[in-house]
Parts: sequence; C-alpha cells; structure tokens
Amino acid sequence: MKEMTLFEIASAVSGTLVAKKEEESQKIFGIVIDSRKVCPGFLFVATKGARVDGHAFIATAKEAGAVAVICEKVPDVEIPYILVEDSLLALRQAAAHYRRGLSTKIVAVTGSVGKTSTKEVIASVLSKKFRVCKTQGNFNNEIGVPLTIFSIEEKDEIAVLELGINHFGEMHRLGEMAMPDVCVYTNIGQCHLEFLQSRDGIFRAKTELLDHVRENALIIANGDDDKLCALSNDGRGRCVFFGKGEKSDYRIEQICPKGIFGSAATIQTPEGSLTTFVPLPGEHMVRNAAAAAAVAQHFGMTLSEIDAGMRSVEAVGGRSHIISGKWYTIIDDCYNANPASMKAALALLSMATTRKAAILGDMFELGENAKALHATVGEAAAESGIDLAVFVGELSRAMYEAARKKEADLEKAGGKREKGLPKLLYFHAKEELLEKQAELFCDGDTILIKASHGMQFSELVDILSGK
Repeated sequence: MKEMTLFEIASAVSGTLVAKKEEESQKIFGIVIDSRKVCPGFLFVATKGARVDGHAFIATAKEAGAVAVICEKVPDVEIPYILVEDSLLALRQAAAHYRRGLSTKIVAVTGSVGKTSTKEVIASVLSKKFRVCKTQGNFNNEIGVPLTIFSIEEKDEIAVLELGINHFGEMHRLGEMAMPDVCVYTNIGQCHLEFLQSRDGIFRAKTELLDHVRENALIIANGDDDKLCALSNDGRGRCVFFGKGEKSDYRIEQICPKGIFGSAATIQTPEGSLTTFVPLPGEHMVRNAAAAAAVAQHFGMTLSEIDAGMRSVEAVGGRSHIISGKWYTIIDDCYNANPASMKAALALLSMATTRKAAILGDMFELGENAKALHATVGEAAAESGIDLAVFVGELSRAMYEAARKKEADLEKAGGKREKGLPKLLYFHAKEELLEKQAELFCDGDTILIKASHGMQFSELVDILSGK
C-alpha cells in the first residue's frame, strides 16, 4: 500500500480525528477490517457485521500493532481514532481517495458468469510485460474491492479487479472506488434474479459501472451476448467486441478442444491472427482469452507476448480447476453456479475420455423461477452424454425430477442413444452422498462437482480428490 497519513484519511472520509497533534502525521501502511490481519503500522476499520461487531476487537488490533482505528463509537482503549457514522462507507471513501492518487491503470471485470476465470487470463497475459496486481479469492464486493484497492502498490502498473454485485446501486458504489480505465463484460446471464428480476435488470445493474469510467476508457464486451451487443460508443468510452460473430473486433475463428485440459484456438485481432493454446477447459475459456487479447493490445502488447501469457494461465480453485486425485480426476467448479455455468460445466465434463459423473447442487439467488431454472439444468444433464448424474440439495430435487422426465421422453422418442442415458440419483444432503460414495464412483472416473458456494461442496472436492 502507498503511504497515507492519518490526517489525510480522516479528511477523505469526512470523519472526526481524535489524536494528538504529532499523531496526525502518522503514516499508515495498510488498512484492514479483520483484527487478525493487522500488522504494525496498520489502520483497523471497525465494522458492524451481521454476527460480529468489529468494535469488540479494537483492543486486539492495537495489541497487534494497529496505530489508529476508524470506528462508529469511542473506543474503550486509548488509541488515535477517526469517528464516523458508517465505517463501511468510510472504507469505500478511503479506497476512492487512495485510487485517485494512483497512476496504476485499472481493468474492471464484471458479468454474470466467468468473471474470475476472465480476470485470471487477463492478469496472466498482462504479467508477461507489466507488474500486475489482481483480485485475490472472492474479494469482489463492497468490502473486498476496497481492500484490493489498498493492496495496489505504487510500482504496480496495472490492477485487474473483479466486480460482483447482486443488487441495484452496488455497481455505482464499486465504480466510484475503482474508476476503471478498461471495463470487460463477460455476459449477461440468469443469476441474482431474486434481486435484479430479469436479464434486462442485470444488464442495467452491471452497466452502472460505465458512469464511473476514466476519460477515454475502453469497454470490451461479449459481442455474442444479445444484451451486451447493444453497447455503443456513447461518450462513456470506446467499445470493442469479442466473440464468434462476424462483427467482433476480436473474432474467434477456430477452436480445437483438447478434452478437459484446454483448447487450441485462433483469434483474429486488429493486429493480426493469434494462434494459441488456452490450458483451461471449455469453449468459454477461449472467449475469456479473446477478451484478454483485447485488453493486452490496448496496453501495447505483441501477439507473441499475448500467446505466452495465454499458455501460462492457471485455474483457480473452485473454477473449472482440474485435480488429478488418488482415485478420480476432479473438475472442481464448486465456487458458484447458475443455469448457464451449470450447462457449460456439463458440456466440459462430456469431453472427458473416462467414465463421467456429475455431482450437481443447489443454485441460489434465482428468484421465483428457481425451480424452473433448476429443471432446465436437469434436462441438460439427461441429454449430456455422461454416465452418472447425482443431484444434491433441496432445490436440486427439481433438477432430478426434470432429468427423470427428460430421460423418459428420450426413451419414448426412440430408445437410448448410442452412449445411453445417465444413471440419475438424488440426495437431500451431501452427507448422504458421502455415505454412498464407494458404491457410486469407480477408479479413474472424471467427476464434476458444481453448486453455489453456499452448498459448501469444497468438502466433497477435498474428500474425493484424496486431500
């Protein structure tokens, strides 16, 4: 983190600074909201959560080396503090101030599906020429984004930030902090419908970001998405598109799948043809690579530099991460899920050359049509050509029932296909599945594990991969 003084931060958040005169010039070397992450010279922000009130840990933060605190009430211990009405608002205000003082270029990645993998490909490519900072883990919300911004150092040339939302207005707040030079839109899918109501609502919410871009910003969007293709050069930035369509500026001309280990691809760019290999499985990863090529060329990278970055990208745990376990090959895609990503994951699993099994769990925040949307995934599973589909969770019963109905319809229509129909099983909870795992899977199986993060399927990944 670039140094800021305590007085500077107090001014940025419009707070009341209570400190000795000599303490006002105290330099701050880090800002955190978790007292366990405090290091000497840090400022601790005491926030009120649903279960934990950070004000109870001010003394702990001081013992760990915190030199000051942002808080909503006077601390019980003697420490310089900035008194504010809303600590989370102050956190965002401090991050926006910090960002305005950076010369670092910021690339913001958002969309319904593929934000993290796209961020990883972009960061991998850019790192071949620049010093890059990127979002770590799931730090993509109103708490994670400011903390990521504080992690940007003066010597970082480009920062790649992932921005995730599920309510209207959130992207305005994220955009006010990020102030991106480049915006990347992956797609507009069916997620967070509980709050955003429709794909049109999702589009409106995601494009709130464009009100906060820097002058002469570049907007990179999926030209094959029926919502995003409507973006235009309307004064908020210059638009370019990636995809398979003829009008895409970064056009995917050829994809040669190499199973679950990636794809060879040719992407036509304004600077020439890029032939590369993306070591992450699925056609959607090639789309991510096309977006990354657009970002890289914007920053002056050559085709050979872009190719080297593509080939070195690595998967993130929980995001189509291939694990060669003791008994099975695991496709770990259990960080999050929606209908589009579920179907894409099933398509990926179908590429495996071994016996293929899928463990699919509940998808959250789908609103009033949740059961119908789960049913579409069940139908896709029945038609996917895999050998075993296991559905887990209360909402996933709709997946299971739809898969059984689709299986019956397929049999009536003309018997089983060449590969046959998958065996279909349902469990209410993952503990029931684990009791039966030895009977369900065979040595050498490729197993897809996918659900919304709240299902905590990472436990299944650890057990089935032999960890």
